Amino acid sequence: MRSKITPTVEGGLVIAIAVILGLISTYVPVIGMFVDFFWALPFAVLSVRLGAQKAAYALMAATLLLSLFIGPILTIRLTLSYGLTGLALGFAIQKNFSAIKIFMITLMVSFAAQIVAIMLLLFVMDIDFLDTQIAMVKESFEQTFAMYESLGVDQAQIDQAKSQVEPAIALLSMLIPTLLLLMALINTVICFYVAKWIFPKIGLYVPEMPPFSQWSFPSVFAYLMVLALLGLYWGETRDLRLLYTVSVNANILALLVGFIQGLSVLSFVADRFKVSKLIRRLLLLIVILNFMLFQIVAFTGLFDMFFDYRSRFK
Repeated sequence: MRSKITPTVEGGLVIAIAVILGLISTYVPVIGMFVDFFWALPFAVLSVRLGAQKAAYALMAATLLLSLFIGPILTIRLTLSYGLTGLALGFAIQKNFSAIKIFMITLMVSFAAQIVAIMLLLFVMDIDFLDTQIAMVKESFEQTFAMYESLGVDQAQIDQAKSQVEPAIALLSMLIPTLLLLMALINTVICFYVAKWIFPKIGLYVPEMPPFSQWSFPSVFAYLMVLALLGLYWGETRDLRLLYTVSVNANILALLVGFIQGLSVLSFVADRFKVSKLIRRLLLLIVILNFMLFQIVAFTGLFDMFFDYRSRFK
């Protein structure tokens, strides 16, 4: 008779795999950075097979066991940043949601988990992770400027570079919500597409995303851009720092969404005119490296939310 793996054994295997991946992530240089993104997948698989509740029990057991080896801080980071993402991904796949709904649920859970992780480090362990990261950035720039001074670089040039870096660091501190969202987005994208690669090999199905040339976002992001521009003006002229900070983050978010939709429109045009993949990649690289072209593509995407250029091409 064929032996079947019981749910208990399967949960134990997932816990063991998670602990091994956590040890590799912590103690193996370079490779560990990429292993982090695979930490969510065992729990996603278990969530699809046995349900989110049993997968959550396995996640808690893996967290407790792994904390004995690498400490609670690193373990909590893995659990919140990647483990919960895996649970959400597996839950949404088990419910047979569409690919877009699966992606959005996973993204929202991942973003919430990033916020919880930061709050937990701040209020429970008294570790201001974000200020620490910004301080590290400042220190790296100071070391770079000190190296330039030792090499005999003109002090006027160094002072000019410092005057450009300081506003950028101040802007970085304001963009913390957007940075957390981008971290969650990167985490979700990698987990989703790695799952699409691995799941079929173990008999699980992940729905297909629509073709990129058909991607379209709701017009609320175009309105968000308008409100963000108004908020930037009012916040700057009336010294309303909270309004200005919120508006900066909203502006960046609207631009990024518009940029993705603008690229989708360009992809549609490229499909219509049968542009080669090499030319497309070169154009994409040029657009990303040129801020003016980046803005043009972003505003094209925002206008497309109202005018639907692709229907006009058809």
